[in-house]
Amino acid sequence: MAQTATLETIYGLIGPLNKKSVDLTPATTFASDLELDSLTVMDLVADIEDDFDIILPLNMLPDLETIGQVAEAVETIVAKG
Repeated sequence: MAQTATLETIYGLIGPLNKKSVDLTPATTFASDLELDSLTVMDLVADIEDDFDIILPLNMLPDLETIGQVAEAVETIVAKG
C-alpha cells in the first residue's frame, strides 16, 4: 500500500479533474470511476511526473488503472532514484 503522503499528493492533482466529485481512494479507477479520457490521463501523468520529478515509463501506464497502483509505481520509481 502506498504511503499516505504520496496518495494525498496524487489526490490533490486529480482534484481539478474530478468533475463528478467521486470520493478518491486507492481503489478509485481513472476510466470507470472518474471517467477520464486518455488525453486527460496523459495530462495527469505529466502533472505527476512534474510534481514527483520522475518519469513514468509508457510501457507501465496501461497497467495503472487505480490511484493506488499509480501511487505505488511513483514510490517505486522515486525509491530507485
